[in-house]
Amino acid sequence: MTIVAAAVAVYLLVNLVSFITYYRDKRLAERSAWRIPEKRLLTLAFFGPFGAFAAMRMFRHKTQKRVFRLVPLFLCLHLLLAVVLLAGLC
Repeated sequence: MTIVAAAVAVYLLVNLVSFITYYRDKRLAERSAWRIPEKRLLTLAFFGPFGAFAAMRMFRHKTQKRVFRLVPLFLCLHLLLAVVLLAGLC
């Protein structure tokens, strides 16, 4: 496995963990149980914004909180970074 393939695999895993964590927090909120701290959710969103953004939209979770408006910004930054990295590989 090349370093690029390993990096892509880790990135996909981080986004999956982010998605599952947002889903879990939504379910905990519905049961009025102990919640996942917002700082942890935002940290996951910073490293795995695709999963966080998808979960926010799919489960309608954390969409009204102002601080979570950072998630689309994180997503754009990751897309920009991907374009820069791909341009450097060509």
